[in-house]
Amino acid sequence: MLHKHLPKWIAAAAATFACAALPPQAAAAYPDKPVRLIVPFAPGGSTDILGRLLAETLHPILGQPVIVENKPGAGGNIGGDYVARAAPDGYTLLLAAAGPTVINPSLYANMPFNPAKDLAPISCLEREHNLMVVNKSLPAKNLQEFLQYARSNPGKLSFGSPGNGSPAQLAGELLKQQAGLQAVHVPYKGTGPAITDLVAGHIDFMIDNMPALLPQVKAGSLRALAVPSDQRATAAPDIPTFDEAGQKGFVVMAWKGLMAPAGTDPAVIERLHAAVVKALQDPTLRARFQELGAEPLGSTPAEFAKQIADETAWWGKLVQSTGTRIQ
Repeated sequence: MLHKHLPKWIAAAAATFACAALPPQAAAAYPDKPVRLIVPFAPGGSTDILGRLLAETLHPILGQPVIVENKPGAGGNIGGDYVARAAPDGYTLLLAAAGPTVINPSLYANMPFNPAKDLAPISCLEREHNLMVVNKSLPAKNLQEFLQYARSNPGKLSFGSPGNGSPAQLAGELLKQQAGLQAVHVPYKGTGPAITDLVAGHIDFMIDNMPALLPQVKAGSLRALAVPSDQRATAAPDIPTFDEAGQKGFVVMAWKGLMAPAGTDPAVIERLHAAVVKALQDPTLRARFQELGAEPLGSTPAEFAKQIADETAWWGKLVQSTGTRIQ
């Protein structure tokens, strides 16, 4: 605050200088420098894969580079918190996934940020199939054979995930609960390391996002058993749903979205939403997404906000039913 006893000309000059030093509020000029896209998980997972595809497509639309930065840890909370605390100027964005936005508030005893209050929805980018895969040495060619084998060997099988409390762990816990299985959860620091150990036979099975797992299936490194979706994936039409494979009611879908720090200028949010919608109409990006098992969407900020609220309640019930909790 300017001191009231300063001469008027000094006060006026100081006020002019102070205003000039403030960040410009010209949302119409946004963006005029590179945009950072924070991926809250390690490289190699579906969030990273799809984030890099989106960044590449957004570059010519926004007229500025979109630089992907991985900030993994704490189930996505480190990256989510980083964006929540960033300047709300549209230059630091979050490639959001279910973990840090709708699951972790029920899972973590001490969340570093509040996704509903500290982040601004821009758009849900895609709806994504998950996939259950097993190591090829496992004597199970389909889901029913796997369930029978697992029940005959209680506690001997292990399943991997990209971390404690991740959607992949909760999907495995839900399958154990619904199918009456006993299996050991092995957490990793990212999907990539988990897949490496699954291919090597150090763990037995995994339920995670299709974009990260399907290439391994197509390469013959892993065996796919089923998709926990309400319909088959366009990218893998030969793989049955859990319902078709005899395990009724097991549906766990994934998604990715784009979010900004709360308080970001609505005009900047609208500019980003328009850019995302245009990017998702790009034939090359759509084909690549679908090839990986992701269905492009492009919801409005309001629709995405409602989705986040609805899924926070759904995942909260699942977390409670499985007894999973992280201090």
